Amino acid sequence: MTTSQRPTLPELARQALSSVQRGYDLLAPKFDHTHYRTPDPVLEATAAALRTGGGPFGDGLDLCCGTGAGLRVLGEVCTDRAVGVDFSAGMLAEAEPAFAAPRPPAPYRVRANAHALPFRRAAFDLVVSFGAFGHFLPSERPYLFEEVHEVLRDGGTFAFPMAAPPRPGTAAYWSLLAFDAAMRVRNAVWRPPFVMYYRTWPLADVRDDLRRTGFDVALRPLPQLGHRNDGSPRCRLVVATKR
Repeated sequence: MTTSQRPTLPELARQALSSVQRGYDLLAPKFDHTHYRTPDPVLEATAAALRTGGGPFGDGLDLCCGTGAGLRVLGEVCTDRAVGVDFSAGMLAEAEPAFAAPRPPAPYRVRANAHALPFRRAAFDLVVSFGAFGHFLPSERPYLFEEVHEVLRDGGTFAFPMAAPPRPGTAAYWSLLAFDAAMRVRNAVWRPPFVMYYRTWPLADVRDDLRRTGFDVALRPLPQLGHRNDGSPRCRLVVATKR
């Protein structure tokens, strides 16, 4: 990666002082050269877990697809349509190569808000999402899950990876705490808000909200991504099945 491929500090500052949608429109041309893009090992581990646990699936949706990295997962585990939805026109434009992938039928993209998915009821067998949930406040989580529940067929799967939280007192713990604190200060003094938090989706609360929405929830370790010192996995796949 060259320096010109990475976003500069002024570019990141301009993004952070914009709305979420405008910020991603601005960042889109360089997004895949940042650490915000979901790493390939996470995508590969997710695809492997879905292949061995319920796949293959029919129609698949990548929720908040960004530049389309998650479409690789749908391409590996779905036999029919692969659809990506995102509210950033800039990100969808950068995703064009992903949607041109040679798989029948060809994937397609839809610009829409995740709170108002423009699909008929029971349209998909699988919904995945990668790295987008920090943009949703805890109060929004039940509504987001209801949208996913609506577009899934009975017995359909909603799957997304969740990393184990860093241990209190570690450098990673303080780093995420500082980031979230800085975002709260920014949003208190600047408009429009830019919603992005790392510590607002604890697993226990996520699981409870999924169950209340009408999902059965299972956790699948992703051992390819390593283990912590106590032997627990660094990352799990949350697999929510529509009752």
